[in-house]
Parts: sequence; structure tokens; C-alpha cells
Amino acid sequence: MHLFINGLAASAGGGITYLRNVLGHLAKRPEVRATVLARNELRPEIEGAPNLLFLDAPQRLSVFERALYEQRGLRALVRRSGAQVLLSAGNIALRNSPVPQILLSRNALYISAAFYRDLRQRGEYRLLVDTWIKGQLAKKSIAWADRTVAPSHAFAGELSAWSGRNVLAIYHGFDAESFANETCHLPEFVKQKLEQARDAIRLLCVSHYNYYRNLDTTFRAIAHLSRHVKNRKIALLLTCTLDGRKDGDYSTVGARAIVRELGISDRVIELGPVPYQSLYELYHACNVYVSAAYAETFAHPLVEAMASGLPVIASDLKVHREICGDAAMYFSTWSSEELSQRISEVIESRELAARLAAEGRTRAQTFSWQLHVQELLTLAQELIDPRKQGSSNSSDSAALRQHL
Repeated sequence: MHLFINGLAASAGGGITYLRNVLGHLAKRPEVRATVLARNELRPEIEGAPNLLFLDAPQRLSVFERALYEQRGLRALVRRSGAQVLLSAGNIALRNSPVPQILLSRNALYISAAFYRDLRQRGEYRLLVDTWIKGQLAKKSIAWADRTVAPSHAFAGELSAWSGRNVLAIYHGFDAESFANETCHLPEFVKQKLEQARDAIRLLCVSHYNYYRNLDTTFRAIAHLSRHVKNRKIALLLTCTLDGRKDGDYSTVGARAIVRELGISDRVIELGPVPYQSLYELYHACNVYVSAAYAETFAHPLVEAMASGLPVIASDLKVHREICGDAAMYFSTWSSEELSQRISEVIESRELAARLAAEGRTRAQTFSWQLHVQELLTLAQELIDPRKQGSSNSSDSAALRQHL
């Protein structure tokens, strides 16, 4: 099988992590060839694999520049490669693809009423229009693709209702063993900031700054806890900074003002970006993982936290319940009082914290990059040979799932 993988959309964070893992597993499959259009960051790690061919790709394109480049030039690249299936890994599909096309869709903001409402309340009309236009392109892309894949059943259902098209769910993967074994020590500047919370209950949220993480609700929960839990110091650790400037599309001015207004500046520890290889050690340096997000597609940090043995408290989203199951405590998304109550329950009960940690480690084993890649290949084979339609539960996938 020969795949063409368009990974131009993978510019940072989750996108790079996704491609790194998928390509790493494809490199171990000699029966599969892949022509890869992606940014240069991935080449040093994977370029030596004999079955992967990297093409020179334009760097640092905006979403609209990338879409224009793809619609004008990608078709010819796919034809010249001789690939049998195109895998478009960034929400936008190629119109009139010369070969069957699988679209990976994983941006919940395009269809999130809460996000559009949030932007209106913040007066972020430029970002609102920008998101809506991108959403319309993503919606058309679902129609252009032969099959669209989402990383969870909950998000697949939302995409289907939005687009009127069938969307397949294939879970993103996770490799707990490599996540633990490939860890690097925390940078010195992170260790120094952790010292500020040396005697505190450390709550952790891993993300760059954005509005849909709903940090305002988390800040208010911290202030509530600080008033009512007198015998214990509480600290919230963030892997971003609230310096009053823009972090990508998102302004941190409002968040910084809320922290000051609530009087919790000493309880919010801004670690800044932490290298992925150091995250396992960071999780182990904390006591509870908290996510108040109001939009999500899969929630990788929740899986990482569960694999690291951290009790998880998450907003009551369908995606969160699907990914974490009984291994997390849930609260009404916008209720800081309910979030503070859940945090209090976990930190006051060793038995509850231990149960959540144990169930989380087991739950994290549900997800596998090996299985994810196998199911993508099964889907690709169905598109190459329609007679194999319905073989997503083929012997290979079924046997691997049973093994895992």
C-alpha cells in the first residue's frame, strides 16, 4: 500500500505529536510506503526509514495560504507520487482528489456554539469571522473527502450532525511506556517555579493559552478554595504565561486581570511552555489534573495525566466522559463552585484519589498508536478495494485490539 500523507497543517503541539507517532509506526510497516508532505521538524527523527519519502514543503503558511497551496499544487504531487490513497491530516481536504481521500478532522471550535458565544462576549469579532470562514472550508472538506475520521465517537457524532455526512471515529493513540521511558528532566527554570508551590496541593493544566480551556472558571475555583480550605495551600500550575500579550490568536489580558482581581496571583504558577519529553515528570510533580475546557475532540492531556497516575477532574463534556469513563470526576462546565467542590473531595480523600489514579492508569491503556495506525490502514485498504468494505473489524484490527 502506498499512502500520500499531507501533514502541512501540523505546525505545533498536538499536530506534530500526531504525525510523529503515526509516521513512527508506519516506519515499522515494510508493507506500507508513504510519501510525506510535512514541516521539517519531523525529518531528523524519521527520515531514515526506507519506506518513508519526505517531500520539500513550504514552511510557516497561514491556514488560508496552506489551503490555497494545497488546492493548486497538491493534486499534481499526489499523481506524481503514485500513491493509492491520500491522507489529509489537517481538517482541510483536497477538492477532486485524484485518489481516494481520508480526511482527519479534529478541530471542535468550528462547530462550538460556546466558542462563538465566548468570542462575541470578548469582542473578538475578527477571530470569530476567521473561525467561521475556516469552519465553512472544513465543512466543505467533509463533502470532498471519501471518508472523514474523527478522534472520538462524541466528536464524530457532532461532525455528522453539522455536515450531514457520515463520520467515522478512530481513537487517537497513546503509548504509556514510551511516554514514561523517553522522559527528560524538567528544565531548571521549571524546577525553580515549582519551588514556589513546594508545600501546596498542586493542580495542573497542560495547554498553551486559549479561550476554550475556560481558565476563568478554574481561576474562580482556586479563589473559592483559597477562602474555604484554610489548612492547605492550593496552587494552579499552567504550561503557559499570562503576560498580557497575545498567545497566538488569544489575548491573555483578560486572564491576567481576573487573576489579579481574585487576589490569587501567588497561587497561579506560570511555568511557560514545557518540552513534551518533560511532561511525564511534570505530571508526577503534581497532585490533581484539572480541565475546565468547553470544547474538545479527544483530550490528550487527560490521557497523559491518567497514565501518569494523576486523579483527573474534568468538565462534563461527552468527549471527556468517553475518554476518561469512571477514571475522572466531572463538574458542570461553567460552575467554579462545583469545580472547587470536586477538587476538595479529591484532596480530602486519599481513598478517592487512589481509586481515580488506579482506574486512570488502566483507562489510559485503552488507547494505542499501533491500533490507530492499523485502523487507518484498514480503512485505506477498503477505499483501494471496495470489495473489502466493512472490514474495519478485520482480523488484524480485532486481534490487535484484543491483545492490547
